[in-house]
Amino acid sequence: MNSKITPVLLVILLLTGVSYAQNKDNSLTKQEIKQGWKLLFDGQSLNGWTSVGKDTPPATGWKIENGILSAKKEGEKGGGDIFTKDEYADFDLSVDFKLSEGGNSGIKYFFTKYTKGGWLGLEYQILDNVKHPDAKLGRNGNRLQAGLYDMLPLDVPQENKTGEWNRARIVAKGTKVTHYLNGKKTLSFDRSSDSYKEAWKLSKFKDSEPPFGQVKKGHILLQDHGDEVSFKNVKIRVL
Repeated sequence: MNSKITPVLLVILLLTGVSYAQNKDNSLTKQEIKQGWKLLFDGQSLNGWTSVGKDTPPATGWKIENGILSAKKEGEKGGGDIFTKDEYADFDLSVDFKLSEGGNSGIKYFFTKYTKGGWLGLEYQILDNVKHPDAKLGRNGNRLQAGLYDMLPLDVPQENKTGEWNRARIVAKGTKVTHYLNGKKTLSFDRSSDSYKEAWKLSKFKDSEPPFGQVKKGHILLQDHGDEVSFKNVKIRVL
C-alpha cells in the first residue's frame, strides 16, 4: 500500500523544499508512534501471536518471507488461524492483505471463548466476491468482502481486487464499529442496536452465549481458511 512518487510530484516536492521518504513495510513513522500505534507483526517473526489451545503460533502453515506473512502455500498443510496474545476493547486496526484468486480469509476481532459456541469473533470478511461460492451464500450479500461475515452486508459496494494489496481498517469504540477498505468506509454498525440483534438472531451464531459480539474485549485473529492469503503492516492503536 506504499504510495508511489511520480516525476511531477517529485518536481513539486523539490521546488517547495518538502522532503519525501517512503515508509518501510512493518514499521511506524514518528507521527504514528506519537499517536499511539503499535505493530502487531514485526515483519520477521510471530512474536505476540498464538493459536487456540496453544501458547505458541502454529509450527507449519504460515511463512514469513521478505516481510510478508502468508498462509497456505499450495501443496502444504495449513497451520490454522493465529491470533494476538493481547486483547483489545476500543481500537483502530489497520491490516494490508493480498488474497489469491478464488480465495477466502478474514480478520476477526473481539475473538474470545464463549460460554456456548466455543471460540468466536466478529469477522471482517476477506473474499474473492467473483469466484468464491461463499459470496452467493448468506443473506443479502452479508458474506462479501469488507462486510461483517454472516451478519451485515456492506453499506457501500466495493470493487473486488484479488492478487494485489488492499488495506482493511476496523475502528471499534464502545458498541460502535466501522469497516473500511482501501480508505473507503464500507460498513458502520452499533452492536447494541436492534438491527444488529436481529442480524444475530438470523445468523449462524444465533445460539451463542453471550449473544454474538456482545463482549467487551477480545483478540485480533488472522484466518487460515485453506486459501493463500498474505498480510503485512498489521498495526493497532488503542482508543
